[in-house]
Amino acid sequence: MMYARYHRHCSPHLLCVTVSVVRRTPSVAPRYSPCLTKHMAWLRWVLVGAGLLVASWAVLIVLAKRLPPGLARELAAFVPACATTMRRLRRHPEVPRSARWLVVVALIWVISPIDLIPEFIPVIGPLDDVIVVALVLRYVARRVPPEVLFKAWPGEPRLLARLIGRA
Repeated sequence: MMYARYHRHCSPHLLCVTVSVVRRTPSVAPRYSPCLTKHMAWLRWVLVGAGLLVASWAVLIVLAKRLPPGLARELAAFVPACATTMRRLRRHPEVPRSARWLVVVALIWVISPIDLIPEFIPVIGPLDDVIVVALVLRYVARRVPPEVLFKAWPGEPRLLARLIGRA
């Protein structure tokens, strides 16, 4: 028995007709349209990419937890501490509006996948993010009381003091 199946192809203006012979035996696997298998392949690649991203982040977190105390551990905790500080400063009532807007811009810069220096380059990859965050923290430090800034900082206070130029 022959059936003609009409379905939309990838373009909304094209219609594709798949003609197949359908047998009523359980040993024959169902036939999928070329459009459906194309989308399934795309979905498979997206899922593989997401899985690799999650796995690489898990490895980085495990490695960061195993760092000995000292400068390397402080540097590994620097970007998350900056993100937490930016989030806390964005909501604090004593931070002026101009500083809040700059904090939001810095947050978007850090979160954005588009960078001046790609993140996958070892050592210098996150350098542009660190520079932007350091400049914004220095700007905010001139406009808010120091106790507000140090209260928002979750990391080592001497690292923030050195970053904003008060050490």
